[in-house]
Amino acid sequence: MDQPPVRRISWRAAARLIPSRYPSVGLFDRVASADDLEAIVELESWTNDRVNVELGVLHTIPREEWVTGRSLASVVMAAFCHPHPRGARFSDAQRGAWYASRPLETALAESAFRRTQELQEVGVLDARVQMRLYLSDFRATFHDIRGADPAFAPLYDPESYAASQEFARRLLAAGSHGVVYRSVRHRGGECIACFRPKLVQNVRAAAHYEFRWTGTPTPEISRLAAST
Repeated sequence: MDQPPVRRISWRAAARLIPSRYPSVGLFDRVASADDLEAIVELESWTNDRVNVELGVLHTIPREEWVTGRSLASVVMAAFCHPHPRGARFSDAQRGAWYASRPLETALAESAFRRTQELQEVGVLDARVQMRLYLSDFRATFHDIRGADPAFAPLYDPESYAASQEFARRLLAAGSHGVVYRSVRHRGGECIACFRPKLVQNVRAAAHYEFRWTGTPTPEISRLAAST
């Protein structure tokens, strides 16, 4: 497959949902620079389990790409340092990516699909999960596969990420910033898989949602009160 076109993307308030159990502040927020982080890794990583857990697969990300010393830096870096064991559509278990969607309904549908998969794997469809909504902005060039080119069809396989992950590995190795694509789980929605932490800009927490499964694969989704 030839490389798709590269287009400049300017998105505001792209939505991403993360389980609320994951902290929003961590080591990456508290250190001022990559130099400070590297010193902490060298001094503590062999003895401090908490540091090891938080850093995840940091070694797979070039040092110049680390995000430190800014609000919600740990949230951004967690997306790259803690990939799902099976990966996702445009990332694998070796290195994660920041996934976000627009409109919000697309992010809710994409997140509900992934959480449902996880519950089905353990044989549970009676559960509640609280999710925190993060918004982020993008102003950079990305490979664009939103067009109708038939060559892109394998990248949209609803059951398998094999072709899309291999495609993403080639783009990442060639220096790509990431991919913009049509949502597979929400008709009309668009998604971004950003490969570079520093391109995830102006991250802010926006709301909380609860996903509730009552025996079926389709959860009820409700926005929680601001005080929750």
